[in-house]
Amino acid sequence: MPKEIERKFCVRKMPNLAACAGVEIAQGYLAVGGTEVRVRRKGDQFYQTVKMGTGVKRTEVEMALSRAQFDLLWPLTAGRRVKKVRYELTEGKWTIELDVYRGRLKGLVVAEVEFASVAESARFVPPPWFGRDVTDDDRYKNANLAQRGLPDDRTQ
Repeated sequence: MPKEIERKFCVRKMPNLAACAGVEIAQGYLAVGGTEVRVRRKGDQFYQTVKMGTGVKRTEVEMALSRAQFDLLWPLTAGRRVKKVRYELTEGKWTIELDVYRGRLKGLVVAEVEFASVAESARFVPPPWFGRDVTDDDRYKNANLAQRGLPDDRTQ
């Protein structure tokens, strides 16, 4: 099964995004819990993703959807949605996906970095503008943010 190896951080200080174009993302959850099933609109592309597990290494299977398939599934996600703008930045050899949340999650900014191995993720030294590592904090999983909103003790 395909694996995603990723760390997630709150952002303490916004980087300069002047040279970056963001893409609007709307995603909603069909199922949450041990297995998450989501649908996502990213710009003009549509996906269904299944994620299993917690922590830095998770199973992830993603499939492209047509607009019609997305439109059929989207209403089933009512009450379990997030909106955000994603920016991609380069830091050394890594690509950082910076998510700036909208709507009821406004004010939350997180950075995600994907790695080729768990060992590589452990060697990663976050840049100074990163804040707290929330990889293992389930409250910051998008599925939980979609259902419960911002964590009460949110600190960067």
